[in-house]
Amino acid sequence: MPTYVRYLIQHLAWPTLLITGSLTCIIWLTQALRFIDFIVNRGLSVGDFVYITSLLFPSLLTLLVPVSLFIAIVFTYNKLLGDSELTVLRAVGLSRWQLTKPALIVAAGTTLFCYFLTLYLMPLANRQFNDMRAFLRDNYTSVLLQEEVFNTPVDGLTIFVRERDKEGNLSGILVHDNRNPDDPITMMAEQGKLMQGERGPQFYLEQGIRQERRQHRVSWLNFDNYTLDISFYTKIADARERDEDEKYLGELLSDSSDNPQARAEAHQRIVWPLYNIALALMALAILLNGEFNRRGQWKRIIAASAGSLLVALTGIGLRNLAVNNPMMIPLLYLTVTAIIFGALFSLFASRQRTIPPHGEFQ
Repeated sequence: MPTYVRYLIQHLAWPTLLITGSLTCIIWLTQALRFIDFIVNRGLSVGDFVYITSLLFPSLLTLLVPVSLFIAIVFTYNKLLGDSELTVLRAVGLSRWQLTKPALIVAAGTTLFCYFLTLYLMPLANRQFNDMRAFLRDNYTSVLLQEEVFNTPVDGLTIFVRERDKEGNLSGILVHDNRNPDDPITMMAEQGKLMQGERGPQFYLEQGIRQERRQHRVSWLNFDNYTLDISFYTKIADARERDEDEKYLGELLSDSSDNPQARAEAHQRIVWPLYNIALALMALAILLNGEFNRRGQWKRIIAASAGSLLVALTGIGLRNLAVNNPMMIPLLYLTVTAIIFGALFSLFASRQRTIPPHGEFQ
């Protein structure tokens, strides 16, 4: 590999990694903040918190890697233009293809990485995330109950808890069971605790009242101890139905005939990694076409940024439209293909010189 190629790849790879890591951490923090309350107030362990939130990374990386690569290419090539390094490389006889080759090598690497994410790691992480959520619901049901809030874990069951101590003991409990609208049940208890029984989560209530209305008559029952089986609303992870974002590509394609959501998700996973190449070529075409200006390339940078944003939003928007309209699926492929070939034509079919010879700078 020529020295200049290694040099440019190095200057592209590090900014790509840095930008990807920074953007991912920022967005991850905003998402992870939603789980802080589970640690502070609901007894979720730090280990479970780290594990659950780490499962968000594959989905974030899938979206952010193409954008980060685009930013890295714009930053690196603009810096090389400003420092006249590309001018020197052009002066020693390097063609436009040779100047763009390092960026395309990096883009090919990020494309393969994104395919690994979309085809394997992302559905695996989403599957484990939802399995972990189901596991917490089955084994640490109290984690799901907020204090001084009417919690509705599923339709038909409302639970209010005034206070919970560090050991998981609950006080000031109100439970309204409306699974059977013709026979609603309301229970109030001074104390209680959620525990794991043989058949699933059990709600143990102490010192309370059970109120039941049947055939326009209300009956009351005072109790010292009462056990409410709430395992009906938990699902075993292996038995629950998988969402589309948890399925692998083969599973999505097998379901695509009668499931528009699965069909759109499958094609989006095939198309989206190609935006690494599309956005990279777009950045190169805008920065390397036209004459060099020592005052800066800000107009081109703004144009490239606006174009990349439009392209990314178009790709995401077409995926959403494809759910309701199968005719939009070919546009998923047509859009990214048009961008790639349009940028290639602009780079290699244009007669305009990329970097003028020495002495012709504006």
